[in-house]
Amino acid sequence: MRDRTFGRTVLGGLGAATLTAVAAAQPWAEADGDNAGVSVTAAVDGTDVAPLALALALVALAAWGVLLVLRGRARRPVALVGALAAAGVLVAVVGAFGTAQDAAVDAVLGDGATGDTFTTSLTGWYWTAVIAAAASLAALLVAVARAPHWPSMGSRYDAPSARETAPSTSEDMWRALDDGHDPTA
Repeated sequence: MRDRTFGRTVLGGLGAATLTAVAAAQPWAEADGDNAGVSVTAAVDGTDVAPLALALALVALAAWGVLLVLRGRARRPVALVGALAAAGVLVAVVGAFGTAQDAAVDAVLGDGATGDTFTTSLTGWYWTAVIAAAASLAALLVAVARAPHWPSMGSRYDAPSARETAPSTSEDMWRALDDGHDPTA
């Protein structure tokens, strides 16, 4: 029985984790102020208000690489670590909802804005980070459940085993030749 979740989950998870990492480093909030009739605008990046989000997004992305290399039951703990990282990103991003706007106001004040009235807004990158982190978490949760049953890479990508090492003595070389093996390979 073939597991049909493999391709969609891996591609979706890789895409979501990549998008989460990209969005975490982009401007999340903007603020506009005024300085003697001149408009002042400032923005804050996700790494400024939630530095953990980018680090955890990269952990979730790395988990996909490891999942593709491992086999069987060893995949489940890696998928679980990736899911915990994606959940951490989601918590960090949602937790930065108000902090990002406050940091944007502080940034516009630092750029010379005066007065009491500021216009703040969250950018599309903030909302992209929220949605991509949720999608990454969902894909990694599917991987926790289904990854042990997914196909694995062929054995030709494995490291050579100890018994396949080159013969060490000339007698071993002759024996390998008699057995049909190339001792120089």
